[in-house]
Amino acid sequence: MDIEALLASAEWAGRYALPLFLMLLGVLLLTVGVVGWLWQSHVWPRARAGLPQPALLLLGVGTGFAVLVAAAKLFADIAERLGDGERMSLWDEALSLSIRQHVDLGTLQVFAVLTHLGDAALLVALALGVAALLWRRGRGALALAWLLALGGNALLIPLLKRIFERVRPVHDHGLVSEMGFSFPSGHTAGATVAYGMLAYVALRVLPDRWHVPAALAATAMAFTIGSSRVFLQVHFVSDVLAGFAWGVAWLAVCVLSVELSRRWRLRAPPAG
Repeated sequence: MDIEALLASAEWAGRYALPLFLMLLGVLLLTVGVVGWLWQSHVWPRARAGLPQPALLLLGVGTGFAVLVAAAKLFADIAERLGDGERMSLWDEALSLSIRQHVDLGTLQVFAVLTHLGDAALLVALALGVAALLWRRGRGALALAWLLALGGNALLIPLLKRIFERVRPVHDHGLVSEMGFSFPSGHTAGATVAYGMLAYVALRVLPDRWHVPAALAATAMAFTIGSSRVFLQVHFVSDVLAGFAWGVAWLAVCVLSVELSRRWRLRAPPAG
């Protein structure tokens, strides 16, 4: 694709940004819903009935590791293509300009409200509240894992921003103002880890009938918060994609660590 066609596609995407967001959200939720239902209703019950425990553990770890590798590769690919004059950077800037020209103020105001669901203060309150509830229910290990997952991501994202030092796009609508570096999107990564980990906690403590709804809710929250950063022009698309990739990779690391630790504790012989 030549540069003119590239910029034209970015202008088109900005002109139809809201319908594209709704379409992608619908496709994503449908995919997660179908995969979750198939896994819960068919794949996992048959695997549990037909495979020994070591094979089940290998299946779970293999799935998590595949997700981790794919997400990490996506992050690395995006990071490699940053820079002045790169095609991705040109597309990013053209899309941000097109959104600024074509998306109406009312839509921006809605996303300005939704973006606060990924604010650091809200995620801190969520982290402490969920940890307290888990602790009261005798789930101290799960509470600690929950706090470490969110806290680790909060510490690592600023380090990544300092490594890449990407300047934010222009955002002069006055609805949201952000300072600091742009890559990767901390809001997106934080929402992916927080709401994804919350869905994992739900899988551990809630009945089976809530598992797929929890995954759908987490997906909708993370995707909407990440998309809001593009609509509000405080991040480029590649910043948000990298935020999703980093968040999924970190989430996979945390869930794999918790599950392996839990399996080890269950298999360990009692003391004495």
